[in-house]
Amino acid sequence: MIKFIHAADVHLDSPLVGLERYDGAPVDEIRGATRRSLENLVGLAVEEHVDFVLIAGDLYDGDWKDYNTGLFLARQMARLREAEVGVYVVAGNHDAASVITKSLRMPDNVTFLSTERPETILVDRLDIALHGQGFPAREVTEDLSVAYPDAMAGIFNIGLLHTSADGRSGHEPYAPCTLDGLRSKGYDYWALGHVHAREVLSEDPWIVFPGNMQGRHVREAGPKGASLVTVEDGSVSRVEHRDLDVVRWSLITVDVSDVTTADSAVDLVRRALEKEVGQHAGRTVAARVILTGDTIAHKPLSESHKRWVEEIRAASLDLGDLWIEKVRINTRMPLDLNAARKRDDPIGATLRLIEEIRGGRASLLDDLVKDLSIMKDKLPHEYGELEDAIDLGDAASLAGLADRVEQLLIARFLDVEETR
Repeated sequence: MIKFIHAADVHLDSPLVGLERYDGAPVDEIRGATRRSLENLVGLAVEEHVDFVLIAGDLYDGDWKDYNTGLFLARQMARLREAEVGVYVVAGNHDAASVITKSLRMPDNVTFLSTERPETILVDRLDIALHGQGFPAREVTEDLSVAYPDAMAGIFNIGLLHTSADGRSGHEPYAPCTLDGLRSKGYDYWALGHVHAREVLSEDPWIVFPGNMQGRHVREAGPKGASLVTVEDGSVSRVEHRDLDVVRWSLITVDVSDVTTADSAVDLVRRALEKEVGQHAGRTVAARVILTGDTIAHKPLSESHKRWVEEIRAASLDLGDLWIEKVRINTRMPLDLNAARKRDDPIGATLRLIEEIRGGRASLLDDLVKDLSIMKDKLPHEYGELEDAIDLGDAASLAGLADRVEQLLIARFLDVEETR
């Protein structure tokens, strides 16, 4: 029996996005989350007596500010060396941006596969052939897998690749490949990286994205970790996800339609947060709270947004390891919008235009996408990785903003009417 761990996208010492320091916020604990998830990976490898660990790219998070990141990594790899666990790594797009990476020596149990061409490593004692190639530069647009060799006969073959694989949404289209192309190599297991959501693309053969080991923002919510793979009689018998994250991102939507006051809305949010923290005992919960619903409390909540954000944070300080990353108030005025749209005035005309945009009228959205494409081309590529990024080239994303704009305009128009 052979056991190995397939991990990817460690992003060691990556800054978790949007950290705000407020009284009671576990900011320092959150900032060290990627280090502690790596410690959990090492602990899992030792506990399970695995034969080796695969890291399918983005071990690092671009260039380090100093050598402390590398020294921490070297210490963790030395723990695996003491346990006689080999580590095989291919560089991803973030690794390729690191200068220090290229000069810092790792323990001799760590092998970085070639970035110049596909390399095959034979693990003779296990009858395993490991094939892989790392990124030679940050942006790799060709299909690296095409040049990978065919499977070697009579042994277990693993492909290690950092890839967007058929263009997964939300990720740069680096080293694109196809499932048919991967299958054609005849490998028994493909260990992929780059996509941060766990996904099993195939079970015959196994083609797996384990996801990243620690969520970095609310778009990476839910359990994060690595895959523990068991091989028996020359074939994969089990692929198990194992949680390794120490900060669990949660998106908590609270319907406050039935409340009559902003204070009551805060009480409802507190109960939802208490339930969420209880479900993730032992981990820090990083929560984004979204208030929804048609409620008469909309006006005080939206007009004094900052106050009610702080009220929610204050009400949750005794709930345990909890950090409220952001509070969004997406409530609505309890109005008859159909009647408002029929008004023969600027309010009605504006609401009718928004409804047309929401409905996806082609000419309006196409013109808007065309106008914004100039701006999109000038944005740095890192913009697409931001958790609040709006796809300026996608009509559906732009149409999705219609509700928020509608409520903002209604509140402003009604304020004007009340002052007349």
